[in-house]
Amino acid sequence: MADKIPKETSDAPFATRIDMAKPGLSVEQQHFIRQVELAQWKKKTQKLRTRNAVTGIAIGALVLGIYGYTFYSVSQEKIMDEMDAEAKSARAQQPKTGAN
Repeated sequence: MADKIPKETSDAPFATRIDMAKPGLSVEQQHFIRQVELAQWKKKTQKLRTRNAVTGIAIGALVLGIYGYTFYSVSQEKIMDEMDAEAKSARAQQPKTGAN
């Protein structure tokens, strides 16, 4: 079904790359091309910088969250204290045997 759709062909040039070393370009054209390339580079750099900053903040928040949760969970861990208290109470309730 998809092969029955006629393909459109166009004679328009498609994003042809301009060679800067080509002798047919004037100095003004080369200067303009450099300005456009620099503007595109700055635009891409700003997007990457923003994206990198957001990624860094997200990773930092994740690391700090894990670090904080670890300290919180360790401080809440009173299992050993509870076991010691149970052992003391069990020893106190046992009958005392042995020589006086």
